[in-house]
Amino acid sequence: MNRLLGIVLDVEYLFTCVHKEEDADTKQVYFYLFKLLRKCILQMGKPVVEGSLESPPFEKPSIEQGVNNFVQYKFSHLPSKERQTIVELAKMFLNRINYWHLETPSQRRLRSPNDDIAGYKVNYTRWLCYCNVPQFCDSLPRYETTQVFGRTLLRSVFTVMRRQLLEQARQEKDKLPQEKRTLILTHFPKFLSMLEEEVYSQNSPIWDQDFMVSSSRTGQLGIQTVISPPPVARSVAYSASPSSLEQSNSGNMSPACKVSSALDPNLGEKRKNNEPYPVEDSKRPRVVGDIPIELINEVMSTITDPAAMLGPETNFLSAHSARDEAARLEERRGVIEFHVVGNSLNQKPNKKIMMWLVGLQNVFSHQLPRMPKEYITRLVFDPKHKTLALIKDGRVIGGICFRMFPSQGFTEIVFCAVTSNEQVKGYGTHLMNHLKEYHIKHNILNFLTYADEYAIGYFKKQGFSKDIKVPKAKYVGYIKDYEGATLMGCELNPRIPYTEFSVIIKKQKEIIKKLIERKQAQIRKVYPGLSCFKDGVRQIPIESIPGIRETGWKPSGKERGKESKDPDQLYSTLKTILQQVKSHQSAWPFMEPVKRTEAPGYYEVIRFPMDLKTMSERLKNRCYTGKIQVMRQRKPILCFVKESIPAKCLCNVRSQINSARRCQELSRSSKCGTQGIQNVNAGLAIVFCMNLVCPTLGSITKVQ
Repeated sequence: MNRLLGIVLDVEYLFTCVHKEEDADTKQVYFYLFKLLRKCILQMGKPVVEGSLESPPFEKPSIEQGVNNFVQYKFSHLPSKERQTIVELAKMFLNRINYWHLETPSQRRLRSPNDDIAGYKVNYTRWLCYCNVPQFCDSLPRYETTQVFGRTLLRSVFTVMRRQLLEQARQEKDKLPQEKRTLILTHFPKFLSMLEEEVYSQNSPIWDQDFMVSSSRTGQLGIQTVISPPPVARSVAYSASPSSLEQSNSGNMSPACKVSSALDPNLGEKRKNNEPYPVEDSKRPRVVGDIPIELINEVMSTITDPAAMLGPETNFLSAHSARDEAARLEERRGVIEFHVVGNSLNQKPNKKIMMWLVGLQNVFSHQLPRMPKEYITRLVFDPKHKTLALIKDGRVIGGICFRMFPSQGFTEIVFCAVTSNEQVKGYGTHLMNHLKEYHIKHNILNFLTYADEYAIGYFKKQGFSKDIKVPKAKYVGYIKDYEGATLMGCELNPRIPYTEFSVIIKKQKEIIKKLIERKQAQIRKVYPGLSCFKDGVRQIPIESIPGIRETGWKPSGKERGKESKDPDQLYSTLKTILQQVKSHQSAWPFMEPVKRTEAPGYYEVIRFPMDLKTMSERLKNRCYTGKIQVMRQRKPILCFVKESIPAKCLCNVRSQINSARRCQELSRSSKCGTQGIQNVNAGLAIVFCMNLVCPTLGSITKVQ
């Protein structure tokens, strides 16, 4: 029923696609798949694409195998480190093909009218039916493009794809980290050029089906693994089928967990439903500020090395280890096992199952003394109830008895206990995590239980709360009420691998710590102290402090709006201003700093001196991050005249320097650019007039 309901959703989506699609060829394929799925609903069958399209794979060797052969053929002689770089480029290329959107036959006809349009149309139809549409229609079997298509399709898309990939890399080069930028901008174009020769060459050996490569080298390169998404810690797959919940009541042992391979060895088979990263997640746009995946992989290779791990938390079974760490390690070593068992009235009972059920009844009776033994026995052996048993050395040491209500969308946990001499080892937490994953496989995402005062703490640690998410109408009359107990519920997240959740959190913490350490190493550079205050500068902008930006500091929005974001443009503007000031005919007194031997007592009068040479050196050293700094350091030059000329001289020469009065007003202005040049010129004009009208001060003026 769930499968048919899924097909119904896909039919509705395809119906929308048929009406929205403008391309005739694509619309025709959508309509064919729409009728195919509708037929499957009426006949309660499985969708099978029929006709002249054939079944995948459509060509051998596949694109993936061809690229694998190409790496072996061209780069097998390289050292290990350089060969690994080529492997990364090959993975990147194959991944792009798998999510590449092919152009329609009509678009290709307009772009390349001389190509084999009929052959391309067949491949385009196959790609839609087996690779593209199944991305959003789960009821259709999905295959990877690089695994079912070969040289023919690659030839038809390689030229356009290569051009667009390189153009995209050039546009996004500023957003890439340095290592990634070098890889993509330097090595990737060369890789594509060499691959292009082999793709279009008639005699290239990489496309021969009998291309001989040693299995050991293939294992080292591992290019075939690029198609599968990176495996997460969910390595537990429950054997019970979600389509038939009664199978576990058959009396046969139904192991709760089996170790399954994270990679599918059968190339070209349908993508499994329990893959941790669906297609829509892998195509999710990156968020600004995301950590580059290459850096994460590099850090991951460090934290998986015990000798390079960070901090005391990474030590084996330290005080900060997760509660289920010891239990998880014991399960990996085979010391403990988890099995879902249940009684059956339809088949001959299995002796081992019956022994385990008796053992579970004894554990529950011993650990739950308030519960009547007859009641425990009746529920444990009830065919409608199942129990997740914890087995150690062939005997039962704990378990969780539960009853599933698929129609209501929840499961009732009836008993939960671990024998007293095996407690405080993380078994209870690991037991509950296995139960959560078992129910996720059966698409039941809510737990309900009545907990006594001794069990509330345990259930809270397992994610239970008194805030019940299940509507009351769903569970009233279904679950058993217990006097003096508290009803608690837990909502499961199907995206969380619960049995490995603490490991994931631990690795995330180690990744963050490693990234922090790297960032600290980058900003640990020691800069020289600020010497500008010795020269009389009272205040400087925060952004001019050396190293402040490396710490991650950013100016506020107002400050960013005032100044140019391009440092080169700011440098060019300020350099032009200073050059115009220095070239002025009256600027000669301000060219260099005043020497104490030439003007004794000068620095007692002029507290904050400044000259054009010092300003030019600071500009050259990129000390100025804004025009406002130049305005502040230009003020001492303008104010010198005001502080140096006596009041009576100013009265006598008032008429001669009347035009320079505006200097004092303009010097208070915060305007920059041309206005700043006018202010400096006005100050220089005062000095020029002073030399003419007040010769008694000429010596000081010339020195300044």
